[in-house]
Amino acid sequence: MSAVATEHRRSATVATEMRIRNARPKDMPAIIKIYNVAIATRISTAQLEPVTIESRRNWLNAHPPNRHPFWVLEIAGEIAGWLTLKTFLPRSAYRDTAEVSVYVDEKFRRHGVGRALLGEAIRRAPEFEINAMVGLIFAHNAPSLKLFEQLGFEKWGLLPGVARLDGVERDLTIMGWHA
Repeated sequence: MSAVATEHRRSATVATEMRIRNARPKDMPAIIKIYNVAIATRISTAQLEPVTIESRRNWLNAHPPNRHPFWVLEIAGEIAGWLTLKTFLPRSAYRDTAEVSVYVDEKFRRHGVGRALLGEAIRRAPEFEINAMVGLIFAHNAPSLKLFEQLGFEKWGLLPGVARLDGVERDLTIMGWHA
């Protein structure tokens, strides 16, 4: 079997084993591990220092499952990625808009994990009374920008040079979606 056929078969198998569910406290070590790897890459978060379970102990409580969920995607019982929806801005006129964040474990990248999580958020947005989602993505994060665009998000704005990562100014792209 060719390498391409093997990879296609593996991707198809992985896709059939995906399960999205609400995150639980016992998931925090895997969630933190994924996030800390993302911090180190300097491509997907403005957080500069690794986080601990203790520093994020209230993270799940800040995400009521009926409004702003915190989901994990499991593959064969392993946390492959996670997604959060959260309040975009605290003023009440923005109550129907959520900020979306997606993180995928390194070994599960390019297997549809981010697509499945973001697709679920889009599909279930009406259930959460969300009619708009905003993703704040570094302009140098081409894979995330491509994913969001493929799922119907549009570029709504650019904030040039607003982040400094290891002495390098980085632009922030605002990707938006309307129901």
